Order: sequence, then structure tokens, then C-alpha cells
Amino acid sequence: MTRGGLRRGRSETAEGLALGVGAYLFWGLVPLYWPLLEPASATEVLAHRVVWSLVTVAVLLLAVRRWSHALAVTRDPRRLAYVVAGGFVVALNWGTYIYAVNSDRVVEASLGYFINPLVTIAFGVVFLHERLRTVQWCALALAFVAILELTWEYGHLPVIALTLAFSFGVYGLLKKKAGIGAVEGLALETVAVAPFALAYLGYLAATGASTFGNEGVGHALLLASTGVVTAVPLLLFGGAATRLSLTTLGLLQYLAPILQFLLGVLVMHEAMTTGRWVGFVLVWVALVLITVEATQHHRRTLRDAADNVV
Repeated sequence: MTRGGLRRGRSETAEGLALGVGAYLFWGLVPLYWPLLEPASATEVLAHRVVWSLVTVAVLLLAVRRWSHALAVTRDPRRLAYVVAGGFVVALNWGTYIYAVNSDRVVEASLGYFINPLVTIAFGVVFLHERLRTVQWCALALAFVAILELTWEYGHLPVIALTLAFSFGVYGLLKKKAGIGAVEGLALETVAVAPFALAYLGYLAATGASTFGNEGVGHALLLASTGVVTAVPLLLFGGAATRLSLTTLGLLQYLAPILQFLLGVLVMHEAMTTGRWVGFVLVWVALVLITVEATQHHRRTLRDAADNVV
């Protein structure tokens, strides 16, 4: 490779890191945003997020002229079915997360996103028939023990954490099956869910229960900004994904739940008993195991490929 090529490669990597860190910092700090939307309920916020996300991505698609990519999916019933299903699954994920933040359960929400990579691995085995290596099996076993321990500690299953982890895992699987870009996918997903969101907002308005327009201009603008809050990190992530390796992206993804956990403990002062610390530590050990093993496996694969070329 020429020096110019190396410089371009390094520049792209640096840009990718900046975009990736920006995306995950955005997602990690978003728990500070949702409480600003009170007194709107979690369901009203979710409905606004769906509608305003659709408006935002529609403008983006028009600006970058990628409507044809989205329309192409509508001509393929199989892909379209995956996208529509993904819309309802991500709506469940969004609603659960908003409820978790507004009910002072940010720490449990962060647990869901710590568990998510392990759920993704398990889905790979069940649905894509992938074969796990020994360390990955050990990590999954540790995660299972952690969930059992936290269930005993909470006195019930950590429903919020599991709902977030599994819904995002299912969403990722559906996105993989659909094979569509982030912005185009979000546009079609929100189109699928928007009629229900609009119907609910109409019901709130008709019954006088809507907070939109009844809590001042500032509150209305904050609700409308949910579309931007949804789209911006997705765009940053999309830019990072084209410039960084999957290994690097995989490492960056832990920034968001780490920040969420720190916000929950240090800023929102949520309780962390000894039993909860034990459960979280078990999950963190599992994540360290799979991250280190995945990095080493990736390097071995690259080395073997280079040896075969030589």
C-alpha cells in the first residue's frame, strides 16, 4: 500500500472512531433526555417518537435521494415482512427503555444492553446455526448464572433488562434478514408503526389527555425533537460502520451501557446492593471473555488468511 493509501486509511479510521464514539455517547447519555418530557407518559412519548422519527427520516431520505432503496424493499414481500416485524419489535424496545428511565430503573436498563451481545450470540446458534467456541459457551453460562442471581436478588426476573436485551437481539436478527440500510430501515419501520402511534395520539387529543401543546411551547418542541434524538445517533453509527472493523465497533458498543450504568448509580442514585453488584460483575466477566476471545480469533483469522496468500 502507498503512503497516500495508508494516510487515507488512518484518516478514515480516525473519522470512524469519532463517529462511533459520538453515536454511543449519544445513546449512553440519552437517559438524561427522557425525564425532560414529563409529564408525558412513556406511551405518549413513544407515540411521538415514532411519528417524529418518521418525519425526520423522510426528510433525510429526500435530502440524500435514497427513497428508491426503501421502495425496493416494498416490492419484496419477504424482506418487507422482516422490516414490518422489526418496526413493532423496536417500538417495544423504545417503549420499555423510556419507561425504565422514567421509573428510575436506568441501572436495570443498562443491564439489558450489557446482556444484549450475549443474546445475539445465542440467537446466532439457535436461528443461524452458528457454532460456538468454548469461551463463548462459558460466557453464556456465566450470563445465565448472573440472571438467576439477579432474579433471586430482585425477587423476580429482571423483566426490563431481558425485554431490552431480547427485543434488540430480535431486531438485529430481523435487520440482518431484511438487508436494509439504517435510515431506509427506520423509515419503513416507522411507516409500519405510525398508524397506531397516530391513532393513540388522536385518542389522547380527543380525550383531553394529551400533553402536546398543553404544557407550553418548550414541551411541544421537546416532544417533536424525539425524531432528531432517534436519527442522529443512527446516522453517526452508519458512518462509523462503513469505516471501522466489526471488532472495533463491537468494543465501542459497551460505551453506551457503561454510561447508562454510571448515570443510574452516580447521578440518579439508584440502589446497588451487594447481590446486584455480584450479578453485574458476572455479566461483565462474561463480556470480557467474549470480547478478548473474539479479538484473538479475529487476529488469528487474519494471520491465517495472510499465510495462505503467501
